Amino acid sequence: PENIDACAWEFAEMETILQTAEDVISPYLWGRYDLLVLPPSFPYGGMENPCLTFVTPTLLAGDRSLTDVIAHEIAHSWSGNLVTAKNWEHFWLNEGWTTFFERKIVSRLSGEDARQLSCVIGEADLLESIDFYGKDNPLTALVPKLDGVDPDDAYSTVPYDKGAHLLYYLEHLLGGPAVFEPYMRSYIQTYQGRSIGTEDWKSHLFSYFTSNDSAKVEILNSIEWDKWFTAPGMPPVSNHYDERPQKICLALADRWLKAASDCAYDQFLPTDIEEFSTMQKVIFLSRLADSAPLQSSMLVAIDSTYKLTGYRNCE
Repeated sequence: PENIDACAWEFAEMETILQTAEDVISPYLWGRYDLLVLPPSFPYGGMENPCLTFVTPTLLAGDRSLTDVIAHEIAHSWSGNLVTAKNWEHFWLNEGWTTFFERKIVSRLSGEDARQLSCVIGEADLLESIDFYGKDNPLTALVPKLDGVDPDDAYSTVPYDKGAHLLYYLEHLLGGPAVFEPYMRSYIQTYQGRSIGTEDWKSHLFSYFTSNDSAKVEILNSIEWDKWFTAPGMPPVSNHYDERPQKICLALADRWLKAASDCAYDQFLPTDIEEFSTMQKVIFLSRLADSAPLQSSMLVAIDSTYKLTGYRNCE
């Protein structure tokens, strides 16, 4: 109760996010949508439930900078809650689609640069997960075999980012958003209220384009689906994301590292990161952390310039 005003302020844009999701996907069918901010012991960023999302109080950053989590959980109102994976082997139908939807919502709200940055970070997270499990580990397949396997042991960013990677690839391969977005709305409408598997998803994909743009079926037939679904490791085809939003952060970090040789810190200004998103600030700090140990004088200068100690953003 003591945080109710902070919660109301932090999530004041929730209705805008929901309306944007409806514009991207289809009308929201669940009636109400509420958030329940749980105690700090809640171990996840968010947990989607129909009509009610559970979230961690660490989202209360004081600057509405972590509302991408809300976009993700709202997107689950369609992928995960309205159309549900029939078992854990097809978990990417919940999380891959939701990540893809989330990034489309973010693009509408914050611009395409924000979406591209999220894709770049997602690909890095995917590579990290695959390195952790091993590139030949069958649990890194998009549709892993989980007979006798605890789903918790298979849980990683793979279904999120490998799934979103596939959908981004298909969108560009088939002609861009003008072609792909009507298809994705048809997918949700076709399967709403049902639990499905990957073959159901693929069957609808082919059926939709057979009926609406038959020339695209030849493109779909050229895709090596087994490699996408069952092969371990990174996706068989790379996507080309715009890395400029990331490179700005990396360049600033590299300037700081170069300046450390003679403590030439007076060249930096608070405006350096004024327009940075939360993700860009994380990239900037991660680049510095990768070069540890850092001089204490540089850390003092960074904090003096950018006032990072005062940030409540847990990222």
